[in-house]
Amino acid sequence: MYQLSTLDNGIRVYSERMDNVRSVSIGVWFRVGSRDELPGQYGLSHFLEHMFFKGTAKRDALTIAQDFESLGAEQNAFTSKEYTCYYSRVVDDKLEPVFEIIADMLTGSLFAQSEIDSEREVVIEEIARSEDNPQDYIFELFSEAALPGHSLGRQIAGSRESVGSFVHDDCLNYLQAHYHADNCIVVACGNVDHQALLDLTDRYLGSLPGGERAARDDAPVKPESFKLMQKETEQANLIYGTPGIPLGDEDRFATMLLDTALGGGMSSRLFQEIREKRGLAYAVYSTSMSYIGEGSFVIYVGTRPDNLREVIEIIIDEIKKMLSLGMDTLELERMKDYLVGHTVLSQESTAARMIRLGTNAVNDLPIYSLDEVIDFLRAVSLDDITRVSQRLLTPSPTVAVISPFATDELQAELAALMG
Repeated sequence: MYQLSTLDNGIRVYSERMDNVRSVSIGVWFRVGSRDELPGQYGLSHFLEHMFFKGTAKRDALTIAQDFESLGAEQNAFTSKEYTCYYSRVVDDKLEPVFEIIADMLTGSLFAQSEIDSEREVVIEEIARSEDNPQDYIFELFSEAALPGHSLGRQIAGSRESVGSFVHDDCLNYLQAHYHADNCIVVACGNVDHQALLDLTDRYLGSLPGGERAARDDAPVKPESFKLMQKETEQANLIYGTPGIPLGDEDRFATMLLDTALGGGMSSRLFQEIREKRGLAYAVYSTSMSYIGEGSFVIYVGTRPDNLREVIEIIIDEIKKMLSLGMDTLELERMKDYLVGHTVLSQESTAARMIRLGTNAVNDLPIYSLDEVIDFLRAVSLDDITRVSQRLLTPSPTVAVISPFATDELQAELAALMG
């Protein structure tokens, strides 16, 4: 299990020791993401993540990269809708110099206008790349329709227009508003001593000032039924989704098992019916996307346009079967065995453990041991699956499609198909 301490300035420091490794995965997390952006700031959380690598008072961008590489470190960062993480994986005796570089980036970045002007082009290219990849962009379309007008429905990267407007003061003001000690946690997993990590955090981030957390109180929204885009693609990319469970919901373990049975693995019902039996798709899966206060349960399929109608019919049919017949004991136990094994294997790397610990900690969720998670999965009953199936599969769906079909005709056909 992990150890937790809190610095005088409010930063929480978590560590989980793994004695059989020589590496450490370190992450500095901030409770800020795209849902915290105000009008005029859309995409700024992600843009700031980029800018932290563009130069400090001590290092320019090249020196930052060279200093990480000279330590043999893997390093990167990511921005989500609700948090941002700056992380590195390094040999244990190089933890301090790696921590110093990360801290320098987070506390000493200059946000030079020349670098902003250059990096905005990189991010606009990233946005264009996403739009050109329908397998990724379909999730953006779905979020816009499932949560219209909601902060969680916006694209993390923002738009070309919003990114094109950012200047030095925008970065500095956003930094001061969100990159403070009360929004910050430090997480390290691997061959790490907790007191040594605490001392490093105090040395390099102990001067980080406190601040106020942004409120997250979006009003409920009514999902749209369709979000369709006409695009000349070889495949039709489809998401069929319903309102899901929020982070920390008591049904999350039953949802994991339902997801696994319906579309989460190679033996799942949708994978077998759509891909293995009928050969209608290469990629088919379901997943649960959970956020604070909101969630979505989605099914994704990429198929040839001519197969789109048949695929949707199969999805609707398999959902009806799950609702009417449920799962039997044998299938439920098989799903439990799969998830338990997958969970155990996924936690054998320091990086995976750091991400798991950090994700729960930054969202103020309970942090369970691996054995506790396994016990929760094993405790799920057939009645739990029935209840969660009703909760997730009976609401009216939101359907997002990117395909070569004209949207008006496609929407009319889909509306008739789904009754």
